[in-house]
Amino acid sequence: MSKLILIVEDEIKLANLLADYFKMADYNPHLIHDGEQVISWVKDHDPCAILLDIMLPGKDGIELCKEIRKFSDVPILMVTAKVEEIDRLLGLELGADDYICKPFSPREVVARVKTVLRRTHAKGLISSDLQLDEDRLLVTFNNTEVALTSVEFQLLKPLFAKPSCIFTREQLMQNMYSDHRIVNHRTIDSHIKKLRKKLADISQGEELIQSVYGAGYRLVMPEAK
Repeated sequence: MSKLILIVEDEIKLANLLADYFKMADYNPHLIHDGEQVISWVKDHDPCAILLDIMLPGKDGIELCKEIRKFSDVPILMVTAKVEEIDRLLGLELGADDYICKPFSPREVVARVKTVLRRTHAKGLISSDLQLDEDRLLVTFNNTEVALTSVEFQLLKPLFAKPSCIFTREQLMQNMYSDHRIVNHRTIDSHIKKLRKKLADISQGEELIQSVYGAGYRLVMPEAK
């Protein structure tokens, strides 16, 4: 797997600091400080991941992410200075693989990139036998099935349809209830907790629904045994 990492960040000191940490982790970082230079560079090279700041001169990270997704599935980690910005980014369905808020620890950023790379690399190597049966409200893995409530099933459906994509609680609420009732975040979290337990029963304890701090939830497909 390529170890070339593209860091798109206009704060030069921060970009250099991140580059140093990626070098220590045995990656080959390349720095770009202006959004206008990104697309041509990505097309000419094959980075294993892109760390993409939102606020950039020339062309912002949101537009760049949209353009990159037209021709590449390279893992993209969006960087923002505002935690409240993440909800808006998720609503745009940019196709990013993760979101990181400033200020951050460079070690955490390296760890997050490694996690995304493991997840995306695994998707290309293994198949998952996780299946949904909407008629019977069942979820099956490795020929073992577990029954879900209607609400749990509706909660799982969007996560299952786009594995590894992050969904906000608001997005999940819209899928859970056909009457569009208003429920609070603790209700979502309670249903997630119950759903996690049921999925753990058929996946040998593996946590398939992951929490993404400040963002929401995503489903990681289990490995087929």
